[in-house]
Amino acid sequence: MKNGAASAQSAFRASSSGISETLESARSQVEERFLEGGTVLLSSMDVLNRLLSSLDNITKALDNGDATDTGADLRLTVQSLTDLPISEKARQEALTALSQNGSALKKHVADMQETMRYLRTFAVTVKITGAGIAEFAGFAQEILERISSGTSEVNGFAEHIDRLEKEVKLALAFGANAAKSYGETVPAVAGALNDDARKIAAHRQNLSAIARDVSAVARGIQSKVASTLSALQIGDITRQRIEHVQSTFSLLDEFLASEDGRKLDADARSRLENVIHHLTAAQMNEMCLDFQRDSRSVVDTIASFGQDTQEILRLRDQMSGGGQGNFMRDLESSVSAAHEIVKQVDTATRQADQVSRSTLHTASQLMQAIDNIRAVKTDIHYMALNTNLRCSRLGEAGKSINVVTAELRIFAGKLDESADALVTGLPALEAAAGNLAPATAAGQGGGLGENLTSAVANIRSAADTMEDELKVLSEHGREVASKINLLIGKLDFQRDLGDVLARSADMLETLAGAEIADISDLAEAIAPLDRKIFKLYTMAQERTVHRNIVPANDEASAPAVVETVQAADDEDLFADALF
Repeated sequence: MKNGAASAQSAFRASSSGISETLESARSQVEERFLEGGTVLLSSMDVLNRLLSSLDNITKALDNGDATDTGADLRLTVQSLTDLPISEKARQEALTALSQNGSALKKHVADMQETMRYLRTFAVTVKITGAGIAEFAGFAQEILERISSGTSEVNGFAEHIDRLEKEVKLALAFGANAAKSYGETVPAVAGALNDDARKIAAHRQNLSAIARDVSAVARGIQSKVASTLSALQIGDITRQRIEHVQSTFSLLDEFLASEDGRKLDADARSRLENVIHHLTAAQMNEMCLDFQRDSRSVVDTIASFGQDTQEILRLRDQMSGGGQGNFMRDLESSVSAAHEIVKQVDTATRQADQVSRSTLHTASQLMQAIDNIRAVKTDIHYMALNTNLRCSRLGEAGKSINVVTAELRIFAGKLDESADALVTGLPALEAAAGNLAPATAAGQGGGLGENLTSAVANIRSAADTMEDELKVLSEHGREVASKINLLIGKLDFQRDLGDVLARSADMLETLAGAEIADISDLAEAIAPLDRKIFKLYTMAQERTVHRNIVPANDEASAPAVVETVQAADDEDLFADALF
Protein backbone atom coordinates (compact mmCIF):
# COMPACT_ATOMS: atom_id res chain seq x y z
CA MET A 1 0.00 0.00 0.00
CA LYS A 2 2.79 2.34 0.90
CA ASN A 3 4.69 1.42 -2.23
CA GLY A 4 1.57 2.14 -4.35
CA ALA A 5 1.08 5.55 -2.70
CA ALA A 6 4.71 6.42 -3.21
CA SER A 7 4.51 5.38 -6.84
CA ALA A 8 1.38 7.52 -7.39
CA GLN A 9 3.05 10.46 -5.66
CA SER A 10 6.11 10.10 -7.88
CA ALA A 11 3.96 9.96 -11.02
CA PHE A 12 2.06 13.04 -9.89
CA ARG A 13 5.24 15.00 -9.33
CA ALA A 14 6.58 13.98 -12.73
CA SER A 15 3.35 15.08 -14.40
CA SER A 16 3.28 18.32 -12.40
CA SER A 17 6.86 19.04 -13.42
CA GLY A 18 5.99 18.57 -17.10
CA ILE A 19 2.93 20.79 -16.79
CA SER A 20 4.91 23.46 -14.95
CA GLU A 21 7.50 23.53 -17.70
CA THR A 22 4.76 23.77 -20.35
CA LEU A 23 2.97 26.54 -18.42
CA GLU A 24 6.20 28.48 -17.91
CA SER A 25 6.98 28.17 -21.62
CA ALA A 26 3.47 29.43 -22.49
CA ARG A 27 3.74 32.29 -20.00
CA SER A 28 7.12 33.46 -21.28
CA GLN A 29 5.98 33.20 -24.91
CA VAL A 30 2.84 35.21 -24.18
CA GLU A 31 4.88 37.88 -22.43
CA GLU A 32 7.47 38.03 -25.21
CA ARG A 33 5.04 38.00 -28.12
CA PHE A 34 2.71 40.62 -26.69
CA LEU A 35 5.60 42.88 -25.67
CA GLU A 36 6.98 42.58 -29.20
CA GLY A 37 3.53 43.24 -30.67
CA GLY A 38 3.10 46.33 -28.52
CA THR A 39 6.48 47.65 -29.69
CA VAL A 40 5.53 47.16 -33.35
CA LEU A 41 2.16 48.81 -32.74
CA LEU A 42 3.80 51.84 -31.15
CA SER A 43 6.24 52.15 -34.07
CA SER A 44 3.27 51.94 -36.45
CA MET A 45 1.56 54.70 -34.50
CA ASP A 46 4.70 56.82 -34.88
CA VAL A 47 4.85 56.41 -38.67
CA LEU A 48 1.11 57.12 -38.90
CA ASN A 49 1.69 60.36 -37.04
CA ARG A 50 4.40 61.27 -39.55
CA LEU A 51 2.05 60.40 -42.40
CA LEU A 52 -0.63 62.69 -40.95
CA SER A 53 1.97 65.43 -40.47
CA SER A 54 2.91 65.10 -44.15
CA LEU A 55 -0.76 65.40 -45.08
CA ASP A 56 -1.02 68.53 -42.96
CA ASN A 57 1.94 70.01 -44.86
CA ILE A 58 0.22 69.25 -48.17
CA THR A 59 -2.96 70.88 -46.91
CA LYS A 60 -0.97 73.96 -45.87
CA ALA A 61 0.68 74.04 -49.29
CA LEU A 62 -2.76 74.00 -50.90
CA ASP A 63 -3.98 76.72 -48.54
CA ASN A 64 -0.91 78.79 -49.41
CA GLY A 65 -1.83 78.28 -53.07
CA ASP A 66 -5.15 79.95 -52.27
CA ALA A 67 -3.34 82.82 -50.57
CA THR A 68 -1.07 83.42 -53.58
CA ASP A 69 -4.08 82.72 -55.83
CA THR A 70 -2.37 81.74 -59.06
CA GLY A 71 -5.78 81.10 -60.55
CA ALA A 72 -6.80 84.70 -59.86
CA ASP A 73 -3.61 85.96 -61.58
CA LEU A 74 -4.41 83.85 -64.62
CA ARG A 75 -8.04 84.95 -64.69
CA LEU A 76 -6.97 88.60 -64.50
CA THR A 77 -4.54 88.05 -67.38
CA VAL A 78 -7.26 86.24 -69.34
CA GLN A 79 -9.64 89.15 -68.84
CA SER A 80 -7.00 91.60 -70.02
CA LEU A 81 -6.24 89.47 -73.06
CA THR A 82 -9.92 89.11 -73.84
CA ASP A 83 -10.28 92.90 -73.73
CA LEU A 84 -7.35 93.36 -76.14
CA PRO A 85 -9.36 93.49 -79.41
CA ILE A 86 -11.62 96.19 -77.96
CA SER A 87 -8.77 98.20 -76.44
CA GLU A 88 -6.69 97.81 -79.60
CA LYS A 89 -9.61 99.09 -81.71
CA ALA A 90 -9.95 102.09 -79.40
CA ARG A 91 -6.20 102.69 -79.62
CA GLN A 92 -6.31 102.53 -83.43
CA GLU A 93 -9.18 105.02 -83.47
CA ALA A 94 -7.22 107.35 -81.17
CA LEU A 95 -4.15 107.04 -83.40
CA THR A 96 -6.24 107.76 -86.49
CA ALA A 97 -7.73 110.83 -84.81
CA LEU A 98 -4.24 111.89 -83.78
CA SER A 99 -3.04 111.48 -87.36
CA GLN A 100 -5.93 113.53 -88.67
CA ASN A 101 -5.32 116.29 -86.13
CA GLY A 102 -1.63 116.25 -86.97
CA SER A 103 -2.41 116.57 -90.69
CA ALA A 104 -4.70 119.53 -90.01
CA LEU A 105 -2.00 121.24 -87.97
CA LYS A 106 0.56 120.47 -90.66
CA LYS A 107 -1.50 122.45 -93.21
CA HIS A 108 -1.50 125.50 -90.94
CA VAL A 109 2.24 125.10 -90.37
CA ALA A 110 2.77 125.02 -94.15
CA ASP A 111 0.77 128.26 -94.41
CA MET A 112 2.99 129.80 -91.73
CA GLN A 113 6.12 128.70 -93.57
CA GLU A 114 4.77 130.25 -96.78
CA THR A 115 3.96 133.47 -94.93
CA MET A 116 7.46 133.61 -93.48
CA ARG A 117 8.94 133.28 -96.99
CA TYR A 118 6.82 136.23 -98.18
CA LEU A 119 7.84 138.27 -95.14
CA ARG A 120 11.49 137.58 -95.81
CA THR A 121 11.05 138.64 -99.44
CA PHE A 122 9.43 141.90 -98.38
CA ALA A 123 12.13 142.52 -95.78
CA VAL A 124 14.82 142.08 -98.45
CA THR A 125 12.86 144.48 -100.68
CA VAL A 126 12.75 147.06 -97.85
CA LYS A 127 16.49 146.71 -97.42
CA ILE A 128 17.09 147.23 -101.18
CA THR A 129 14.57 150.06 -101.51
CA GLY A 130 15.91 151.94 -98.51
CA ALA A 131 19.54 151.36 -99.35
CA GLY A 132 20.08 155.05 -100.04
CA ILE A 133 18.42 156.15 -96.83
CA ALA A 134 20.75 155.85 -93.89
CA GLU A 135 18.10 155.52 -91.15
CA PHE A 136 16.50 152.50 -92.91
CA ALA A 137 19.68 150.44 -93.23
CA GLY A 138 19.70 149.30 -89.60
CA PHE A 139 15.94 148.86 -89.55
CA ALA A 140 15.93 146.61 -92.62
CA GLN A 141 18.65 144.39 -91.09
CA GLU A 142 16.77 144.16 -87.79
CA ILE A 143 13.51 143.18 -89.47
CA LEU A 144 15.35 140.50 -91.48
CA GLU A 145 16.76 139.05 -88.26
CA ARG A 146 13.32 138.93 -86.65
CA ILE A 147 11.84 137.24 -89.70
CA SER A 148 14.74 134.73 -89.70
CA SER A 149 14.06 134.00 -86.02
CA GLY A 150 10.37 133.50 -86.77
CA THR A 151 11.23 131.21 -89.67
CA SER A 152 13.36 129.05 -87.36
CA GLU A 153 10.45 128.79 -84.90
CA VAL A 154 8.03 127.81 -87.65
CA ASN A 155 10.46 125.26 -89.11
CA GLY A 156 11.02 123.81 -85.65
CA PHE A 157 7.25 123.63 -85.27
CA ALA A 158 7.09 121.75 -88.57
CA GLU A 159 9.76 119.31 -87.42
CA HIS A 160 7.71 118.51 -84.31
CA ILE A 161 4.68 117.84 -86.47
CA ASP A 162 6.71 115.68 -88.88
CA ARG A 163 8.18 113.65 -86.03
CA LEU A 164 4.73 113.20 -84.50
CA GLU A 165 3.39 112.09 -87.88
CA LYS A 166 6.13 109.46 -88.23
CA GLU A 167 5.51 108.12 -84.71
CA VAL A 168 1.79 107.87 -85.34
CA LYS A 169 2.31 106.11 -88.66
CA LEU A 170 4.66 103.62 -86.98
CA ALA A 171 2.19 103.04 -84.16
CA LEU A 172 -0.65 102.58 -86.64
CA ALA A 173 1.35 100.03 -88.61
CA PHE A 174 2.42 98.17 -85.47
CA GLY A 175 -1.13 98.32 -84.14
CA ALA A 176 -2.54 96.90 -87.38
CA ASN A 177 -0.11 93.97 -87.17
CA ALA A 178 -0.84 93.54 -83.47
CA ALA A 179 -4.59 93.60 -84.09
CA LYS A 180 -4.20 90.91 -86.74
CA SER A 181 -1.98 88.87 -84.41
CA TYR A 182 -4.46 89.29 -81.56
CA GLY A 183 -7.26 88.09 -83.77
CA GLU A 184 -5.29 84.98 -84.66
CA THR A 185 -3.76 84.10 -81.29
CA VAL A 186 -5.44 85.89 -78.39
CA PRO A 187 -8.69 83.85 -78.35
CA ALA A 188 -6.75 80.57 -78.25
CA VAL A 189 -4.26 81.83 -75.63
CA ALA A 190 -7.01 83.37 -73.49
CA GLY A 191 -9.04 80.17 -73.76
CA ALA A 192 -6.02 78.05 -72.81
CA LEU A 193 -5.20 80.25 -69.81
CA ASN A 194 -8.84 80.19 -68.75
CA ASP A 195 -8.77 76.40 -68.94
CA ASP A 196 -5.54 76.42 -66.94
CA ALA A 197 -7.16 78.57 -64.25
CA ARG A 198 -10.06 76.12 -64.05
CA LYS A 199 -7.64 73.19 -63.97
CA ILE A 200 -5.74 74.78 -61.07
CA ALA A 201 -8.96 75.22 -59.08
CA ALA A 202 -10.16 71.70 -59.92
CA HIS A 203 -6.73 70.18 -59.21
CA ARG A 204 -6.52 71.95 -55.88
CA GLN A 205 -10.00 70.77 -54.92
CA ASN A 206 -9.16 67.24 -56.05
CA LEU A 207 -5.91 67.17 -54.06
CA SER A 208 -7.69 68.54 -51.01
CA ALA A 209 -10.40 65.89 -51.31
CA ILE A 210 -7.83 63.09 -51.72
CA ALA A 211 -5.77 64.46 -48.81
CA ARG A 212 -8.92 64.38 -46.68
CA ASP A 213 -9.58 60.79 -47.77
CA VAL A 214 -6.00 59.73 -46.97
CA SER A 215 -6.23 61.52 -43.64
CA ALA A 216 -9.53 59.78 -42.86
CA VAL A 217 -8.07 56.34 -43.68
CA ALA A 218 -4.88 57.10 -41.72
CA ARG A 219 -6.85 58.31 -38.72
CA GLY A 220 -9.00 55.18 -39.01
CA ILE A 221 -5.86 53.04 -38.84
CA GLN A 222 -4.62 55.20 -35.99
CA SER A 223 -7.87 54.53 -34.11
CA LYS A 224 -7.59 50.80 -34.83
CA VAL A 225 -4.00 50.76 -33.64
CA ALA A 226 -5.04 52.52 -30.43
CA SER A 227 -7.88 50.04 -29.84
CA THR A 228 -5.51 47.16 -30.67
CA LEU A 229 -3.01 48.48 -28.14
CA SER A 230 -5.80 48.44 -25.59
CA ALA A 231 -6.89 44.95 -26.70
CA LEU A 232 -3.33 43.68 -26.27
CA GLN A 233 -4.03 43.64 -22.55
CA ILE A 234 -5.41 40.18 -23.27
CA GLY A 235 -1.75 39.17 -23.25
CA ASP A 236 -1.21 40.58 -19.76
CA ILE A 237 -4.45 38.99 -18.57
CA THR A 238 -3.45 35.64 -20.06
CA ARG A 239 0.00 35.87 -18.49
CA GLN A 240 -1.54 36.63 -15.07
CA ARG A 241 -3.99 33.73 -15.34
CA ILE A 242 -1.16 31.34 -16.26
CA GLU A 243 0.76 32.59 -13.23
CA HIS A 244 -2.33 31.98 -11.10
CA VAL A 245 -2.43 28.36 -12.31
CA GLN A 246 1.29 28.03 -11.61
CA SER A 247 0.80 29.55 -8.15
CA THR A 248 -2.08 27.15 -7.50
CA PHE A 249 0.28 24.22 -7.96
CA SER A 250 2.88 25.90 -5.75
CA LEU A 251 0.30 26.52 -3.01
CA LEU A 252 -0.82 22.88 -3.29
CA ASP A 253 2.77 21.69 -2.86
CA GLU A 254 3.24 24.03 0.11
CA PHE A 255 0.00 22.81 1.71
CA LEU A 256 0.83 19.15 1.24
CA ALA A 257 4.26 19.75 2.78
CA SER A 258 2.73 21.65 5.73
CA GLU A 259 1.62 20.12 9.03
CA ASP A 260 -2.05 20.25 7.94
CA GLY A 261 -1.22 18.57 4.66
CA ARG A 262 0.77 15.81 6.30
CA LYS A 263 -2.31 14.94 8.40
CA LEU A 264 -4.12 13.85 5.25
CA ASP A 265 -3.96 10.20 4.31
CA ALA A 266 -3.06 9.04 0.82
CA ASP A 267 -6.68 8.89 -0.35
CA ALA A 268 -7.40 12.43 0.87
CA ARG A 269 -4.25 13.73 -0.76
CA SER A 270 -5.14 12.00 -4.03
CA ARG A 271 -8.68 13.40 -3.99
CA LEU A 272 -7.37 16.91 -3.22
CA GLU A 273 -4.83 16.71 -6.08
CA ASN A 274 -7.61 15.53 -8.42
CA VAL A 275 -9.77 18.52 -7.53
CA ILE A 276 -6.85 20.92 -8.01
CA HIS A 277 -6.14 19.35 -11.38
CA HIS A 278 -9.79 19.83 -12.39
CA LEU A 279 -9.67 23.40 -11.04
CA THR A 280 -6.52 24.33 -12.98
CA ALA A 281 -7.80 22.54 -16.10
CA ALA A 282 -11.06 24.52 -15.88
CA GLN A 283 -9.14 27.78 -15.41
CA MET A 284 -6.91 26.97 -18.40
CA ASN A 285 -9.87 25.97 -20.60
CA GLU A 286 -11.71 29.17 -19.71
CA MET A 287 -8.55 31.16 -20.34
CA CYS A 288 -8.02 29.46 -23.72
CA LEU A 289 -11.56 30.30 -24.80
CA ASP A 290 -11.11 33.96 -23.80
CA PHE A 291 -7.68 34.10 -25.42
CA GLN A 292 -8.94 32.62 -28.69
CA ARG A 293 -11.89 34.99 -28.80
CA ASP A 294 -9.97 38.17 -27.91
CA SER A 295 -6.82 37.37 -29.89
CA ARG A 296 -8.96 36.52 -32.94
CA SER A 297 -10.54 39.95 -32.64
CA VAL A 298 -7.06 41.51 -32.50
CA VAL A 299 -5.88 39.54 -35.52
CA ASP A 300 -9.04 40.41 -37.49
CA THR A 301 -8.56 44.08 -36.71
CA ILE A 302 -4.92 43.98 -37.75
CA ALA A 303 -5.80 42.05 -40.92
CA SER A 304 -8.11 44.93 -41.89
CA PHE A 305 -5.05 47.23 -41.76
CA GLY A 306 -3.84 45.67 -45.00
CA GLN A 307 -6.85 46.98 -46.95
CA ASP A 308 -6.48 50.38 -45.30
CA THR A 309 -2.80 50.68 -46.22
CA GLN A 310 -3.55 49.62 -49.81
CA GLU A 311 -6.16 52.37 -49.94
CA ILE A 312 -3.59 54.89 -48.69
CA LEU A 313 -1.14 53.80 -51.39
CA ARG A 314 -3.87 54.03 -54.03
CA LEU A 315 -4.84 57.54 -52.91
CA ARG A 316 -1.16 58.48 -52.74
CA ASP A 317 -0.79 57.46 -56.39
CA GLN A 318 -3.81 59.61 -57.26
CA MET A 319 -2.23 62.61 -55.56
CA SER A 320 1.00 61.98 -57.44
CA GLY A 321 -0.83 62.13 -60.75
CA GLY A 322 -1.73 58.50 -61.32
CA GLY A 323 0.99 58.04 -63.93
CA GLN A 324 0.07 61.24 -65.77
CA GLY A 325 3.13 63.14 -64.58
CA ASN A 326 3.13 66.20 -62.39
CA PHE A 327 0.08 68.20 -63.38
CA MET A 328 1.57 71.41 -62.09
CA ARG A 329 4.67 70.95 -64.27
CA ASP A 330 2.47 70.50 -67.35
CA LEU A 331 0.51 73.56 -66.32
CA GLU A 332 3.69 75.59 -65.93
CA SER A 333 4.67 74.68 -69.49
CA SER A 334 1.23 75.57 -70.79
CA VAL A 335 1.20 78.98 -69.12
CA SER A 336 4.77 79.71 -70.24
CA ALA A 337 3.68 79.15 -73.84
CA ALA A 338 1.41 82.20 -73.53
CA HIS A 339 4.38 84.45 -72.80
CA GLU A 340 5.12 85.33 -76.45
CA ILE A 341 1.72 86.82 -77.16
CA VAL A 342 1.74 88.56 -73.79
CA LYS A 343 5.16 90.07 -74.56
CA GLN A 344 3.74 91.40 -77.84
CA VAL A 345 0.88 92.92 -75.88
CA ASP A 346 3.28 94.61 -73.49
CA THR A 347 5.39 95.89 -76.42
CA ALA A 348 2.29 97.40 -78.06
CA THR A 349 1.28 98.93 -74.77
CA ARG A 350 4.70 100.50 -74.23
CA GLN A 351 4.76 101.85 -77.78
CA ALA A 352 1.29 103.35 -77.38
CA ASP A 353 2.40 104.93 -74.12
CA GLN A 354 5.49 106.32 -75.83
CA VAL A 355 3.42 107.84 -78.67
CA SER A 356 1.03 109.33 -76.15
CA ARG A 357 3.82 110.86 -74.07
CA SER A 358 5.64 112.10 -77.19
CA THR A 359 2.44 113.67 -78.53
CA LEU A 360 1.69 115.46 -75.30
CA HIS A 361 5.28 116.71 -75.19
CA THR A 362 5.05 117.83 -78.82
CA ALA A 363 1.79 119.64 -78.12
CA SER A 364 3.45 121.44 -75.22
CA GLN A 365 6.38 122.43 -77.44
CA LEU A 366 3.99 123.59 -80.17
CA MET A 367 2.19 125.87 -77.71
CA GLN A 368 5.50 127.45 -76.73
CA ALA A 369 6.54 127.77 -80.40
CA ILE A 370 3.23 129.46 -81.24
CA ASP A 371 3.83 132.02 -78.50
CA ASN A 372 7.28 132.71 -79.99
CA ILE A 373 5.84 133.05 -83.50
CA ARG A 374 3.21 135.47 -82.23
CA ALA A 375 5.94 137.51 -80.57
CA VAL A 376 7.80 137.65 -83.91
CA LYS A 377 4.60 138.63 -85.67
CA THR A 378 4.00 141.43 -83.13
CA ASP A 379 7.55 142.71 -83.52
CA ILE A 380 7.25 142.73 -87.32
CA HIS A 381 3.87 144.46 -87.12
CA TYR A 382 5.13 147.29 -84.92
CA MET A 383 8.37 147.62 -86.82
CA ALA A 384 6.39 147.99 -90.06
CA LEU A 385 4.06 150.47 -88.43
CA ASN A 386 7.03 152.59 -87.24
CA THR A 387 8.45 152.41 -90.74
CA ASN A 388 5.15 153.69 -92.21
CA LEU A 389 5.25 156.64 -89.85
CA ARG A 390 8.85 157.45 -90.78
CA CYS A 391 8.09 157.13 -94.47
CA SER A 392 5.24 159.65 -94.17
CA ARG A 393 7.73 162.22 -92.89
CA LEU A 394 10.15 161.53 -95.78
CA GLY A 395 7.68 162.49 -98.49
CA GLU A 396 8.34 161.09 -102.00
CA ALA A 397 11.53 159.33 -100.86
CA GLY A 398 9.63 157.21 -98.43
CA LYS A 399 6.64 156.24 -100.61
CA SER A 400 8.20 153.10 -102.10
CA ILE A 401 9.33 151.85 -98.69
CA ASN A 402 5.89 152.64 -97.27
CA VAL A 403 4.24 150.32 -99.82
CA VAL A 404 6.54 147.42 -98.93
CA THR A 405 6.13 147.82 -95.16
CA ALA A 406 2.37 147.90 -95.60
CA GLU A 407 2.64 144.45 -97.21
CA LEU A 408 4.76 143.35 -94.26
CA ARG A 409 1.97 144.31 -91.88
CA ILE A 410 -0.63 142.45 -93.97
CA PHE A 411 1.36 139.20 -94.09
CA ALA A 412 2.25 139.48 -90.40
CA GLY A 413 -1.49 139.48 -89.78
CA LYS A 414 -1.84 136.26 -91.82
CA LEU A 415 0.83 134.74 -89.58
CA ASP A 416 -1.41 135.51 -86.64
CA GLU A 417 -4.35 133.79 -88.33
CA SER A 418 -2.32 130.60 -88.84
CA ALA A 419 -1.17 130.71 -85.22
CA ASP A 420 -4.78 131.05 -84.06
CA ALA A 421 -5.75 128.05 -86.19
CA LEU A 422 -2.93 126.02 -84.62
CA VAL A 423 -3.97 127.03 -81.10
CA THR A 424 -7.54 125.99 -81.90
CA GLY A 425 -6.39 122.58 -83.19
CA LEU A 426 -4.01 121.77 -80.33
CA PRO A 427 -6.68 120.73 -77.74
CA ALA A 428 -7.99 118.10 -80.17
CA LEU A 429 -4.39 116.88 -80.63
CA GLU A 430 -3.91 116.64 -76.86
CA ALA A 431 -7.25 114.86 -76.43
CA ALA A 432 -6.35 112.30 -79.08
CA ALA A 433 -2.99 111.73 -77.40
CA GLY A 434 -4.71 111.24 -74.04
CA ASN A 435 -6.95 108.56 -75.57
CA LEU A 436 -3.88 106.52 -76.47
CA ALA A 437 -3.37 105.39 -72.86
CA PRO A 438 -4.23 101.65 -73.20
CA ALA A 439 -7.06 100.31 -71.04
CA THR A 440 -5.13 97.07 -70.52
CA ALA A 441 -2.44 98.92 -68.59
CA ALA A 442 -4.86 100.11 -65.92
CA GLY A 443 -4.20 98.40 -62.65
CA GLN A 444 -1.71 96.01 -64.22
CA GLY A 445 1.37 97.22 -62.36
CA GLY A 446 4.28 95.91 -64.42
CA GLY A 447 2.00 94.75 -67.26
CA LEU A 448 0.54 91.47 -68.40
CA GLY A 449 3.96 89.87 -68.78
CA GLU A 450 4.81 90.52 -65.15
CA ASN A 451 1.45 89.13 -64.01
CA LEU A 452 1.97 86.01 -66.06
CA THR A 453 5.56 85.68 -64.82
CA SER A 454 4.22 85.89 -61.27
CA ALA A 455 1.63 83.23 -62.07
CA VAL A 456 4.30 80.94 -63.55
CA ALA A 457 6.52 81.49 -60.48
CA ASN A 458 3.63 80.60 -58.17
CA ILE A 459 2.82 77.51 -60.22
CA ARG A 460 6.48 76.44 -60.17
CA SER A 461 6.69 77.00 -56.40
CA ALA A 462 3.48 75.04 -55.84
CA ALA A 463 4.80 72.26 -58.08
CA ASP A 464 8.08 72.10 -56.11
CA THR A 465 6.24 72.03 -52.78
CA MET A 466 3.80 69.37 -53.96
CA GLU A 467 6.60 67.21 -55.39
CA ASP A 468 8.53 67.39 -52.12
CA GLU A 469 5.49 66.70 -49.95
CA LEU A 470 4.20 63.91 -52.19
CA LYS A 471 7.66 62.32 -52.08
CA VAL A 472 7.53 62.40 -48.28
CA LEU A 473 3.94 61.13 -48.35
CA SER A 474 4.99 58.29 -50.67
CA GLU A 475 7.82 57.29 -48.33
CA HIS A 476 5.52 57.38 -45.31
CA GLY A 477 2.86 55.44 -47.21
CA ARG A 478 5.35 52.67 -48.02
CA GLU A 479 6.60 52.68 -44.43
CA VAL A 480 3.05 52.38 -43.09
CA ALA A 481 2.39 49.43 -45.41
CA SER A 482 5.67 47.78 -44.34
CA LYS A 483 4.96 48.29 -40.64
CA ILE A 484 1.42 46.94 -40.96
CA ASN A 485 2.62 43.83 -42.83
CA LEU A 486 5.20 43.27 -40.09
CA LEU A 487 2.49 43.81 -37.50
CA ILE A 488 0.22 41.18 -39.04
CA GLY A 489 3.02 38.64 -38.82
CA LYS A 490 4.05 39.56 -35.28
CA LEU A 491 0.53 39.60 -33.81
CA ASP A 492 -0.80 36.34 -35.26
CA PHE A 493 -1.09 34.93 -31.74
CA GLN A 494 -3.28 32.01 -32.77
CA ARG A 495 -0.51 30.43 -34.83
CA ASP A 496 1.79 29.61 -31.89
CA LEU A 497 0.45 30.80 -28.55
CA GLY A 498 -3.03 29.35 -29.00
CA ASP A 499 -1.52 25.93 -29.61
CA VAL A 500 0.76 26.17 -26.54
CA LEU A 501 -2.11 27.17 -24.29
CA ALA A 502 -4.38 24.47 -25.70
CA ARG A 503 -1.69 21.81 -25.08
CA SER A 504 -1.36 22.96 -21.49
CA ALA A 505 -5.12 22.73 -20.99
CA ASP A 506 -5.18 19.26 -22.58
CA MET A 507 -2.39 18.04 -20.29
CA LEU A 508 -4.28 19.26 -17.23
CA GLU A 509 -7.52 17.63 -18.40
CA THR A 510 -5.70 14.36 -19.02
CA LEU A 511 -4.12 14.50 -15.58
CA ALA A 512 -7.45 15.37 -13.92
CA GLY A 513 -9.40 12.56 -15.52
CA ALA A 514 -13.10 12.36 -16.22
CA GLU A 515 -14.50 12.51 -12.66
CA ILE A 516 -14.06 15.15 -9.97
CA ALA A 517 -13.33 13.62 -6.56
CA ASP A 518 -15.59 14.40 -3.61
CA ILE A 519 -13.72 16.43 -0.98
CA SER A 520 -16.69 17.67 1.01
CA ASP A 521 -15.35 15.82 4.03
CA LEU A 522 -12.07 17.77 3.69
CA ALA A 523 -13.64 21.24 3.51
CA GLU A 524 -12.47 22.36 6.91
CA ALA A 525 -9.00 20.87 6.50
CA ILE A 526 -8.29 22.47 3.14
CA ALA A 527 -9.97 25.82 3.92
CA PRO A 528 -6.58 27.63 4.35
CA LEU A 529 -5.47 26.36 0.92
CA ASP A 530 -8.81 27.37 -0.58
CA ARG A 531 -8.49 30.92 0.78
CA LYS A 532 -4.92 31.33 -0.49
CA ILE A 533 -5.80 30.15 -4.00
CA PHE A 534 -8.94 32.33 -4.09
CA LYS A 535 -6.87 35.41 -3.15
CA LEU A 536 -4.70 34.89 -6.26
CA TYR A 537 -7.48 35.86 -8.65
CA THR A 538 -7.81 39.33 -10.15
CA MET A 539 -10.86 38.60 -12.29
CA ALA A 540 -14.40 37.75 -11.25
CA GLN A 541 -14.43 35.07 -13.97
CA GLU A 542 -11.60 33.20 -12.21
CA ARG A 543 -13.49 33.30 -8.90
CA THR A 544 -16.62 31.95 -10.58
CA VAL A 545 -14.70 29.04 -12.11
CA HIS A 546 -13.07 28.35 -8.72
CA ARG A 547 -16.37 28.20 -6.85
CA ASN A 548 -17.86 25.95 -9.50
CA ILE A 549 -15.12 23.40 -8.72
CA VAL A 550 -14.47 24.11 -5.00
CA PRO A 551 -17.64 25.28 -3.23
CA ALA A 552 -17.20 27.66 -0.30
CA ASN A 553 -17.37 26.18 3.24
CA ASP A 554 -19.67 28.45 5.24
CA GLU A 555 -18.21 27.66 8.64
CA ALA A 556 -14.56 27.36 7.92
CA SER A 557 -14.14 29.98 5.26
CA ALA A 558 -16.93 32.50 5.80
CA PRO A 559 -14.76 35.25 7.34
CA ALA A 560 -12.01 34.62 4.87
CA VAL A 561 -14.47 34.61 1.99
CA VAL A 562 -15.94 37.93 3.12
CA GLU A 563 -12.45 39.39 3.26
CA THR A 564 -11.55 37.81 -0.06
CA VAL A 565 -14.73 38.97 -1.76
CA GLN A 566 -14.17 42.53 -0.51
CA ALA A 567 -10.63 42.47 -1.88
CA ALA A 568 -11.88 40.84 -5.06
CA ASP A 569 -14.48 43.57 -5.53
CA ASP A 570 -11.71 46.15 -5.25
CA GLU A 571 -9.71 44.15 -7.79
CA ASP A 572 -12.76 44.05 -10.06
CA LEU A 573 -12.95 47.82 -10.08
CA PHE A 574 -9.32 47.99 -11.11
CA ALA A 575 -9.68 45.19 -13.64
CA ASP A 576 -12.77 46.80 -15.18
CA ALA A 577 -10.89 50.08 -15.49
CA LEU A 578 -8.09 48.31 -17.34
CA PHE A 579 -9.86 45.66 -19.36
